Amino acid sequence: MEIAIIGLGLMGGSFGLGAKKSGLVSNVYGYDADGAHGKQALKLNLIDELVTLEEALKKEIVILATPVDVCINILQNCSLDAKQTIIDLGSTKEAISHSISGEKRVCLVAAHPMTGTEYSGPAAAKEELYKGSTVVLCDLEKSGEHQANVAKHIFTALGMKVIEMDSATHDLHACYISHLPHIISFSLANTVLSKENPQDILSMAAGGFRDMSRLAKSRPDLWTQIFRQNSSNLLESIELFEYNLSEIKVLIQTGDWQALQQKLEKANELHLIFK
Repeated sequence: MEIAIIGLGLMGGSFGLGAKKSGLVSNVYGYDADGAHGKQALKLNLIDELVTLEEALKKEIVILATPVDVCINILQNCSLDAKQTIIDLGSTKEAISHSISGEKRVCLVAAHPMTGTEYSGPAAAKEELYKGSTVVLCDLEKSGEHQANVAKHIFTALGMKVIEMDSATHDLHACYISHLPHIISFSLANTVLSKENPQDILSMAAGGFRDMSRLAKSRPDLWTQIFRQNSSNLLESIELFEYNLSEIKVLIQTGDWQALQQKLEKANELHLIFK
């Protein structure tokens, strides 16, 4: 099979490397709106050949590894053959899933690989980024049977666990495990930067702070789009986080250390579920 990848950064580039290693494909074609990224992806062997956007959209299987807004724009303005499979890798799913309808919608498989790093661009690509991770396929009842089977085959070959979910539930769950943690990380970074001598504070930074602030290195333009696409769920999660944070604040203010310890012990229970 031939695969064309549109968007050759971390997700798209890693997909190309993984697909080639798996032996799934005879050729991996690529397109990126940033010409420099395209040339770099070719030099790094993330793809076999650079093509135009129009040429990429004619391939048997098309991977959309672009920001959500770009995905929607491409889907709404392209022509697709009924035998094609187009898989998007966007971080929010409801807007993409509902962006097209009819025969064109049958070609689309709305997917979210639950993997990534804080880095971006072709140089960030990793051959085994997808291996061992979960991919969520959304609203499969709207996809053609052939397209759904193709997507499952590809992600399984990449070493991923495939689960199915409706797009609204996906966006709600993704908010708590991905979008809210990014908001918290960005906020933590800005909190430290707001102090008079952030360099003095950072001179003491160790593993805990690095772990918490790592996500703040993520692309602001990309995450602004994600936050906008999932704003209602995000606002709800922020309010719940603020409520829990304020409870801890009150316990510290009142010196109720026993209740605080119980609150922290309750938090420990998360990792009895998350293994």
